[in-house]
Amino acid sequence: MITVVIATRLRDDRLDYLTAMHASLTRQSVPWEAVIALDGASPDRLPAPLAQDPRVRTLALPRPVGAACARNLALTHIRTRYVNWADDDDEFTDDAMSVRLDILESTGVGWCAGWSQDQHPDGSTTLWRCPTPPGRHQAGEVWTYWKSPADTIPIGPTTILARTDLVRAAPMGGLVQGEDYCAALGVTVSRALANWLVVSRSSCRRTIGPAA
Repeated sequence: MITVVIATRLRDDRLDYLTAMHASLTRQSVPWEAVIALDGASPDRLPAPLAQDPRVRTLALPRPVGAACARNLALTHIRTRYVNWADDDDEFTDDAMSVRLDILESTGVGWCAGWSQDQHPDGSTTLWRCPTPPGRHQAGEVWTYWKSPADTIPIGPTTILARTDLVRAAPMGGLVQGEDYCAALGVTVSRALANWLVVSRSSCRRTIGPAA
């Protein structure tokens, strides 16, 4: 049902995060698979739990091309109806996919997003509530909750579960930083979305770590 796309360079300081991400995927109650875009990294460095999981496929790029390009190349390997971006230091709460998938399947909307949490080194978390209130929104309306470029973006990019065709229509932007924000905004205003949009109360937990 869902493909999770993750770009990584398999840096030593992020391998434990990636392993934790995979563990959070194994706790999901809906069918999923993952495409790991190896941004110039050797597949031999992939942690064993991921390398041994048949649901995890790798796209080994011969040289580093950057997170945005790596993720967009991985889009060509998706074979499911829905897709979810993720960083190699993210974790999903146990119901993150099932809650959002249920909304997508029951309403027929194009994408659904949830709230996220920052996980601190001591294990505590801080819940981030996006400016967009939970509920149904018309196409393009989510953008209106971003009043100023200085404000926080109205949707957390890795909390978006979307139809694959919409994500392909609004992929990652090739920015120096924040390319996932560009993709999130692209989905919110995509002309391909004729139905209503939904923001749910499901969440995706994001660990604190070095920038990708």
